[in-house]
Amino acid sequence: MRAHKNGTTSNEVSSFLLNCFVRSPSWQHWLSLPLSLLFLLAMGANAILLTTIHLEASLHQPMYYLLSLLSLLDIVLCLTVIPKVLVIFWFDLRPISFSACFLQMYIMNCFLGMESCTFMVMAYDRYIAICHPLRYPSIITDQFVVKAAIFILARNVLLTMPIPILSAKLYYCGRNVIENCICANMSVSKLSCDNVTINRFYQLGVGWTLLGSDLILIFLSYALILRAVLRLKAEGAVAKALSTCGSHFILILFFNTILLVLVLTYVAKEKVAPEVPVLLNVLHHVIPAALNPIVYGVRTQEIKQGIQRLLKKGW
Repeated sequence: MRAHKNGTTSNEVSSFLLNCFVRSPSWQHWLSLPLSLLFLLAMGANAILLTTIHLEASLHQPMYYLLSLLSLLDIVLCLTVIPKVLVIFWFDLRPISFSACFLQMYIMNCFLGMESCTFMVMAYDRYIAICHPLRYPSIITDQFVVKAAIFILARNVLLTMPIPILSAKLYYCGRNVIENCICANMSVSKLSCDNVTINRFYQLGVGWTLLGSDLILIFLSYALILRAVLRLKAEGAVAKALSTCGSHFILILFFNTILLVLVLTYVAKEKVAPEVPVLLNVLHHVIPAALNPIVYGVRTQEIKQGIQRLLKKGW
């Protein structure tokens, strides 16, 4: 119990309920199957990609190490969000403890930022490969990957840590139903009886700083790549150069398009059904994870050949 300024008391919340699509139960029935398939696809495809890169000596190169990091991030994000959503769909187990909710909040914010930063480092890798090919082996080394991984980890771990801390320090005085399938910061914070202005500004500030700066640097890299490609005179050189960037550019589009649509639906939430942003929140954690390894596996000859060799060995 906690006393209020007016002398009344109220019970302090000790756990939350994830409401998900409780007002639209048909959504849960229809979504459970495709969501399960996407989850299995994401887990299986990323596991195959990681195994292939680990076992194939020819793939022990900086570019594929970065791709391995991306797969690990995708796996963690999927495991953090999708199993709980499926349990809600199948068994209506909506309760989530305080600690589990804020841990999920932290992992989602931290790992989405790490994924965005990984895309930025991969864009720099492609920029060096095309614009400075002779210097590529001396710049993009194993040591570079280690330093990049440390930077990605440190930046996002430190800058996103205040998000769940600020949210956890709020006073939750009665309402405990989260109108979402996940413990998104603002979905949780707005249940409190305290002022959430600091939470909102920090979330927006960090989000736009991290994801925005990464996106600007990615587009800058591709602008320089495009300029260098257009200067190439050799026959077929343009197509070859662009093909080396194709997979990476497609993955960036997957990641940022869903994120952009999610932001736009929140801005125009009066004009869209409340279930739509909730659905996009969930899909943003599984669709890129399912498609990333498939795109690289299909478009990258070395990975495709590595997977084929592994399958032949298994048989």
